[in-house]
Amino acid sequence: MLDEYSDFREQPGDDPDDVLFNTLYGVRTIQLNRPKKYNALNGSMIRKMIPRLKEYQKSALASIIIIGGAGPKAFCAGGDVSQLAKDIAENGDAGQATSKSYFGLEYSLDHLIATYPKPYVAYLDGITMGGGVGLSVHAPIRIATENTNFAMPETGIGFFPDVGGSFFLPRLEGFLGTYLALTSESLKGVQALYAGVATHYIDSSVLSNLTARLAELVFKDYDNLRTRLHIIDRTIEEFNTGLPHDEPPQLAGNLRLAIDYCFRYDTVEQIVSALERESDSPNAPPQIKDWAKRTLDKLAEKSPTSLKVTLRQMRLGTRWNTAETFNREYHIAAKFMRHPDFVNGVTARLIHKPATKAQWEPATLEGVSNDDVESFFRIEEGEDSLRLLTQGLDYDRYPFERDLGLPREEHVEQVVKGKARRRQELVDAMVEAKEGKIGVREKVEEVLGRRTGTDDDGKVVWKG
Repeated sequence: MLDEYSDFREQPGDDPDDVLFNTLYGVRTIQLNRPKKYNALNGSMIRKMIPRLKEYQKSALASIIIIGGAGPKAFCAGGDVSQLAKDIAENGDAGQATSKSYFGLEYSLDHLIATYPKPYVAYLDGITMGGGVGLSVHAPIRIATENTNFAMPETGIGFFPDVGGSFFLPRLEGFLGTYLALTSESLKGVQALYAGVATHYIDSSVLSNLTARLAELVFKDYDNLRTRLHIIDRTIEEFNTGLPHDEPPQLAGNLRLAIDYCFRYDTVEQIVSALERESDSPNAPPQIKDWAKRTLDKLAEKSPTSLKVTLRQMRLGTRWNTAETFNREYHIAAKFMRHPDFVNGVTARLIHKPATKAQWEPATLEGVSNDDVESFFRIEEGEDSLRLLTQGLDYDRYPFERDLGLPREEHVEQVVKGKARRRQELVDAMVEAKEGKIGVREKVEEVLGRRTGTDDDGKVVWKG
């Protein structure tokens, strides 16, 4: 389509209909179209999307990009790792090279999305895992629905939370990102909004109407990206159907305190010990003891190598900008392609029907040395770098998270410390500041309940 992106043109055998592109006035829609495979991402799909996104970027007629998935079950259930594992098992080094090439394609697309200079909206309607996270979580506007099922399940297949997981997971509040990365815990429906994975929540029944409404928007030529995103944000709120009345924030209260306590450590062994203390503590609430036991069981099923590499990734990722994130992950992924746990894990968990227990090598945390872990993060002289399709637009923090998402804990802290107020007055002020955005009241109430007390005058005081 464009000569400068000829490396990404379609190849013989690519399915011509696995991604569908449509135009509705200023909106350009991208629909992942492999519903029988839960819209699992493959090279054919990526080779269609990259040149099309670059075309939209240059077109004055394309104002908003919207990505979604076909079918009732999934936005995108991940990359097609089963095919990669089969290729490695059958073709050895050649299969590893093919897999590395695939990840290079995927991460180039993810970085393009993360640095896209036009409004990019992702509908997380259904299963959103692995590769689907890379297509959505770096978007400035991410819409969850009652069907959303978000997770990063890579440690269970002998891999690591890639597609920019090094960037977005450790930037979630507290140690939620570390918890999600190591355990593969899922966030369903409105919980994706409360955790900061989504910026909005609406009912899936109005998504088509929302698309039509967004197509009606006309921006002024001088409107910058922030202004355009604000207009889209306000338009989405027109379709507010309310929050589920029976689904308050789940990663909240004592559970959130336990997550931050247990997953703050820098070694997996320390995290396991902290969970064991919680599960055995006579003072812990019963639900926290049960959570700790379930979490220990989950970690015991994961690849020890994946767990240790992932934890190190979470700690290092706080220092990386978007460009370094995807380049580093490109090299980490290549090393996992050479590690037996990837083929073993994918074969056992995804290829075998029914799924079987994976045989990890090594089988214990003690068998994975610090040098083993650090080897995944070394970039040897002469190794190729990831091809980045955008230059000069990288960042260390998501540039619009404060404008578009729910208030983060540090924002609530700033408001509490800025002016002495009673609780209801403070909550009302934050809701008003966000123009009545749904979810703000619930999120602020949760933070205040967990992190604040009151003084003798009934004013809110930040604890710690």
